[in-house]
Amino acid sequence: MSVSDNSAVAAPKAGLTSLPRNVWVVTGTSFLTDISSEMVVNLLPLFLYTVLGAPADVIGLIEGVAETTASLFKVFSGWFSDRLGQRKWLAVAGYFLSTISKPILLLAWPLRSWVVALGARFGDRVGKGVRTAPRDALVADSIDAKQRGLAFGLHRAGDTGGAVLGLVIALAMVWVFQPRDPHIQAGVFQNVVWISLIPAALAVILLAVFTREIPPLTRREAPRFTLSIFDARFKFFLVIMILFTLGNSSDAFLILRANQLQANGLPVLGVLGMMITFNVVYTLLATPAGVLSDKFGRRRLMVAGWLLYGLVYLGFAVLTAGWQAWLLMALYGGYYAMTDGVAKAYVADLVPAEHRGTAYGVFNAAIGITALPASVIAGLLWQWIAQPAPFYFGAAMAALACVLLVFVLPTFAPRRRA
Repeated sequence: MSVSDNSAVAAPKAGLTSLPRNVWVVTGTSFLTDISSEMVVNLLPLFLYTVLGAPADVIGLIEGVAETTASLFKVFSGWFSDRLGQRKWLAVAGYFLSTISKPILLLAWPLRSWVVALGARFGDRVGKGVRTAPRDALVADSIDAKQRGLAFGLHRAGDTGGAVLGLVIALAMVWVFQPRDPHIQAGVFQNVVWISLIPAALAVILLAVFTREIPPLTRREAPRFTLSIFDARFKFFLVIMILFTLGNSSDAFLILRANQLQANGLPVLGVLGMMITFNVVYTLLATPAGVLSDKFGRRRLMVAGWLLYGLVYLGFAVLTAGWQAWLLMALYGGYYAMTDGVAKAYVADLVPAEHRGTAYGVFNAAIGITALPASVIAGLLWQWIAQPAPFYFGAAMAALACVLLVFVLPTFAPRRRA
């Protein structure tokens, strides 16, 4: 069976209107979830740094531990969805867990403890770990290979469109309740968390009610939990992603860099405006980038995106004013559009359909586990060397990943499939 064989999926037609319901519902779910998440996540590093007094290396530790914990669950949930032959309810469970973890953040200020914030991020990221691989596999199972880039591009656009709306809501609340304060106030942050629970709950309901399982094409023995089921191309692609991610620390450091430029840094409202610009660019370009990857190849888009990433990180290393950070974040949105959904479509190109859940679990886990050392390294470089140091390191790792993706990965022959 070839990777693209899927008799449960109709022959592809051109355009967005031909995409199946599952793709649209998963996109809507991600849209609502990101409204909720982005209302909070971009204010959280500012809240930790300026209100709770957490230093940069602690913020890096929080982000790294949260992402790494999620990654362990991504591996298991992806494999388990292959074993069950089901994706939907694991994804629903993950979204539900993330939703019920958010109120924990409300205790961080009364207890004056960044450990509470760590607990909330832990629960939220465990939910993400449970849902991500089954959700991505559900999208891949629902679509023909010739429209994978389009489907994943649409999903990323919906996800990021939700981020835009979430940031606009957060900006409006900051504008109303603390228009002149350059730092986030504890009470305003708590109000934002309360409002974020509404779209999070709606996302769970939407996914539970309107998606349907795609039954497996064939009944086979339970899949083994081992990398031996994948060929060398997929394994080396994982190595490349790990190396790139090692220099791709949490975006919290980009936010802190823009905010902490002495007299020329962006205030809270400016930071939110900067992140809105980033997400608007990402939203507008994600679907066209996916279509381009269907026509011209995934690797070309990813190389271009990583080169753009390297330039953006070099820019953050040398910037001297907040408006420069704003411009660089717009370019950063282009990098995300050219790589995020495209990389997920590329995974589906490299592995057989019956192992997609495991593949997405391993892929997301490789990235997420590396997030811990990446964010810790960035925090240490920031704290003990200089603020620009993490960004020079990130640009260097992006350059290395590009070289490997262009010159080494093509030398691995694909495994023959029956």
